[in-house]
Amino acid sequence: MSGGAGDAAARMARWQAWLDLGQEAALDPEAVIVDPHHHLWDRGGHTYLPAQFASESQVSGHRLLASVYVECLSQYLDSGPEALRPVGETMHVAALARAARQAQEGPRAPDIAAGLVAFADLSLGDGVDAVLDAHARHADGRLRGVRYSTAHDSDPAIHSAYPTRAGMLREPAVQAGAARLARRGLSLDVWVFFHQLGDVLALATACPDLSIVLDHAGGPIGLGAYAGQRTQVLQQWRAQLQALGRAPNVTLKFGGLAMPLAGFEWRKRPRPPDSQTLAEAWKPYWEICLEAFGPQRCMFESNFPVDRSGCTYGALWNAFQRLAAPLSPHERHQALAATAQRVYRL
Repeated sequence: MSGGAGDAAARMARWQAWLDLGQEAALDPEAVIVDPHHHLWDRGGHTYLPAQFASESQVSGHRLLASVYVECLSQYLDSGPEALRPVGETMHVAALARAARQAQEGPRAPDIAAGLVAFADLSLGDGVDAVLDAHARHADGRLRGVRYSTAHDSDPAIHSAYPTRAGMLREPAVQAGAARLARRGLSLDVWVFFHQLGDVLALATACPDLSIVLDHAGGPIGLGAYAGQRTQVLQQWRAQLQALGRAPNVTLKFGGLAMPLAGFEWRKRPRPPDSQTLAEAWKPYWEICLEAFGPQRCMFESNFPVDRSGCTYGALWNAFQRLAAPLSPHERHQALAATAQRVYRL
C-alpha cells in the first residue's frame, strides 16, 4: 500500500471510530423518511456506495423508504464531447442502483437512488436538450432533474468544486437552459450561498413553470470571512429567504448544516454531537425556513456522506424529527417524506 493510500485509510479509520462514539437509535423508527439528497462515490480511498448508505439507516433503525441521488462530479466519461461527459455519472449510478435493488431483501429495504439528479451545463441554452436526452437514455427511468451549482464567494477560503462566477442564474443562456428542463417536467436543484438567494428568485421569476429546489437551506456560511458573524449572516440570509419563499415554484431542502462550511466545527469535538445538540443549534434556521416555505415546501436532507463529516445518520434524522415534533402528524410527514416524494415524483 502506498503512503498516500495508507494515509487515507488511516484517516477514514479515525473518522469512523469518532462516528462510532455517537451512534443513537431512532426516536421514531416507524416514521417513514425519504432522503432527497445524498451522493455515492469512490474517491482516493473514500468509498460511499449503496451498501454503506443503506447500512446507515439500518444501524440507526430509521425507516428509510427511498432516496434521491444528487450529482457530485463523479465518474464522468473520459472521452467524447465535453457536454456529454457527465452522462457517465448517470450510467454509473443507474448500474449501482440496479445492483443494490437486486441484492436487497425484506419489505423495508430502501429504494436507493429511486430518483436521480444529474448534471448538465445550462449555459448551453437550448443546446442542453442533447445532454438531457442522453441522461434520460441511461438513467433507467430514474432521471428527475438537474443540479446546477453556482455557489460563489470572493473569499478563497470558501471553496467550491464547481467553476462558478457571480450572477450565473441571471444569465440569459442559463435561464434558457433552465426553461428546457421545465418543458420536460424536470426539476432544477440549485446550490448557492446565502448572499446569492436573489439570483434564485430572479430565475424563479423568469421560469415560473420550473420546479426549483434550493439545496442546503440556502447556504448559510460560518467560516472564512464569515467566521464569528453568525448573527449578521442569519439576518441577511433570513431576509433573502423570506423573499424567495414567496415564489411558489421553489421548495427547500433543510440540511447541509453539518458540513464544515456552516461553521459549527462539529469535528473538533471529542465526540460527535447528539441529536439534541444538533436540533438546538439548528432550530433558529429551521424556524426561519418553516416560516418562509411551510412544511409542504420543506424537505429534510442528509447530504451524506458530506454531512457525515459532522454527525451520524441516526443523530441527523433524530435531530430532524425533534425539529419537526411541534408540527401536526400530517405536516411532519410532509417534511420527512411527502414533500420529497411529490417534488421528485417517487
